[in-house]
Amino acid sequence: MKVCLSYVGRSHGFDLARQLEVRGSLERLYTCYPVFKVDTSLRERTSTFPWLLTPAMAAERIGLVGLTQILQWPITIAFDRWVERHLKPCDVVVALHSFGLETFRRARQFGVKTICDQSSVHIKYQDEQLSEEHRRWRLPYRPIHPKIVDKVVQEYEEADLITIPSENVRRSFSAAGGPTKKLRKLIYGVDISLFKPVAKKDDVFRVLYAGSVSLSKGVLYLLQAMSRLRLPNFEVVLIGGISPEIRPFLSEFEDTFKYAGFIQRADLYQYLSQGSVLIQPSIQEGLSLILAQAMACGLPIIATDHTGAEDLITDGKEGFIVPIRDPQAIRERVLYLYENVELRGTMAFNALQRVRSLGGWDFYGSEAVRIYGELLKE
Repeated sequence: MKVCLSYVGRSHGFDLARQLEVRGSLERLYTCYPVFKVDTSLRERTSTFPWLLTPAMAAERIGLVGLTQILQWPITIAFDRWVERHLKPCDVVVALHSFGLETFRRARQFGVKTICDQSSVHIKYQDEQLSEEHRRWRLPYRPIHPKIVDKVVQEYEEADLITIPSENVRRSFSAAGGPTKKLRKLIYGVDISLFKPVAKKDDVFRVLYAGSVSLSKGVLYLLQAMSRLRLPNFEVVLIGGISPEIRPFLSEFEDTFKYAGFIQRADLYQYLSQGSVLIQPSIQEGLSLILAQAMACGLPIIATDHTGAEDLITDGKEGFIVPIRDPQAIRERVLYLYENVELRGTMAFNALQRVRSLGGWDFYGSEAVRIYGELLKE
């Protein structure tokens, strides 16, 4: 079985590529990442198209959100058409949602099976959740480009299968009227050789958040939850880039948290290991990769029911699952862990055992090959 992959950025696509490569199934990886950012082991089988993504990423880093949004549609359609023109003969083509429609149509001409990798919730459901969140904070909302929405919905219809990472995504398809019979769950793995616990250097109860500091990640609800806590030996640390729309709100909470900035992936385990709990308060997400990464570093989790957490943890065992937009629920769970040292240790142990039992990216790769193989047999 030969598989071509189309992933505009790194995300989990490079992890999938590595798994297919070791199984002898990777035909080609197409990406917008420049070649020097591609794993050395994958470069021989990689084609790159960095001409639009690189300036878009640069614009985002310096806060030019308007330019980033303007480039959304050109990047989406240009990359898809580029892959369509360069598609190698294969048995299966997998494309990240938004970037596969033209590629799928070319693939079908050659009898190639097509899979849409839906890493987030249904695109219409996502747009609704983001619109609601901006309304709550009285911020203007620029909806997802309507051409992108139409394109993704058409990908759902035309793909032979849609892989999803969590039950949360499945529910979003049901709510949005998507083609649920095509869905196949493929839970993300974690690199347990990279994410591992190291000794904690102090006895501070440290609440960690890692990811984009943005509205969609629900960070303001976390800060609301923590702003009323004045506990000894206690701190809140945010890790990740700050989105422009949330900056005006952070001054209200300046005494609530410490900001660690952006941490390179290779160093992240050291920061996670200094935490006591990781909180992921997202409003909408397919399956947050940071959850398994934190668990692999021995952290209990507090996450909303919109993060995909239920596919990784059992509420009350490896951590807690809370509703979205509920600062009180977050505060109560944090206090409970702060006051119960033994429980915290048990949950940390359970989290580490649970994530190790999932088999890392190797199991993800095996499941991907199984799903692709079943599709070819149909």
